Order: sequence, then structure tokens, then C-alpha cells
Amino acid sequence: MHVLPAIDIREGKAVRLIQGDFLQKTIVNHDPIAQAQEFKDAGIQMIHVVDLDGALMGKAENRSLIEQMKKTTGLKIEVGGGIRTLEQVDDYVALGIDRIIIGSAALRDPDLVKEAVKQHGDKIAVGIDAKNGKVAIDGWLDVSETDYLQMAKEMAAIGVKTIIYTDIAKDGTLTGPTFADYKKLSEAIPEVQIIASGGISSKDDLVKLAELRIYGAIVGKAFYNGAITLADMLEVAKNAD
Repeated sequence: MHVLPAIDIREGKAVRLIQGDFLQKTIVNHDPIAQAQEFKDAGIQMIHVVDLDGALMGKAENRSLIEQMKKTTGLKIEVGGGIRTLEQVDDYVALGIDRIIIGSAALRDPDLVKEAVKQHGDKIAVGIDAKNGKVAIDGWLDVSETDYLQMAKEMAAIGVKTIIYTDIAKDGTLTGPTFADYKKLSEAIPEVQIIASGGISSKDDLVKLAELRIYGAIVGKAFYNGAITLADMLEVAKNAD
């Protein structure tokens, strides 16, 4: 199983939020590039980066910082946050970003996802963020009436190969992921790589996700507060291969 440490960028700094609440922000590193380099030095191969300002504004607010992060570290990077046009997708691909995550726009404009997949194949992922099973949009500020499993099936049908699923209620809480949701997803769309995000609190959580044959897991707050070490991530990833 691939384990991806997370760097969420807000106003040029690496931060952590609780349940997506921008008012509950903790700065974990004033230099996101230095944080990425720490991951690289430890042996991590790919990281998960979210442009939180982009998610709010609907455009790539931290594009230059992410570009510099890629050039400086050489890490594989997947990026999400505010990606709502094909031009933004194309731009990130041109920067060498390895996976581009379309979130809110995937629900509103599935044709965007279809065209992005047509042009860029498995570089395109869809982020599905849910609250009580319903898909949330616009930086988690609004919740739709669409069921997360329904949306996942629709994305799989148009050729999406990677889905990143987050249970908002779990994000930043260190209460453990919603294992039942991941089991349902893996059974409903076995051809899609599922990446778990939200609530992961311990090495045991990672092991359980690996046992469910989940493709990947994103670790954020649990790393920054010391509950999961980089050595833990590397060990789980190695043993799950």
C-alpha cells in the first residue's frame, strides 16, 4: 500500500485543519518546501499536497510554491485544491505534477473529468469528500445530495483510475478512518485505486487499510503530532507490497 504524507498549504505555510474548518488551523511548518524535503530525505517517494487557498478561491493560488516544491525535491506529487478547469489541469501536468486531483468540479462538471482523463489518463484522480455519506463541495463548505458511492461509480464509468475518499467527520480528528466506507468502495469499483484520507491515527489503522487491499493512504495530523512516524509509513508500505 502506498502511504502519502500530506502537506496542506494555507497562506504559504503548511497547516492542519480539523474537519476542514479554516478557523481551526494549526501551522505545522512555516516552510512547506522544507517539509517536503524532510519527507524526501526519509525515503518517501510521493506526497499529497492540497492548495487550501485554491480550494476557497477556485484557482491555483499556491501554484508557484508547488512548482518550486517539485523542482527542489524531485518527489512525486499529487495536488488538489481549486482545480476546476482543463487549463489548470494542463498547467499542473506541464509543471511535472504526477497526479492532479479534481474535487468539487467533478460533481458539477463530469465532462471536465472525462476530457481530462482522455488527455492525461491516469494522471487524473477524483477527490470525493463526504459528510454523512453525501458529497461535499467548495472546500467542504456545502454538502450536496449525491451519495459518495454513486459518485464513485460514475467516475469509474468515465475512466477515472484513482479516487481519494475522505470522510469529513473524521478528518483531523485522529479517531480512525471509516473502514466500512473503504470496503464498500473497493467492492463496488475494484478496477479503481482507492486512496484513504481522514482520521488515520496510528500504524494499526494503516495496516488495517492495507489488509482491505486499499491502494493508498494519506497521513496528515497523525504524522505532525507524532502518532505515526515516517519509519511507520515506510514499513507499512514495504510490507504491503
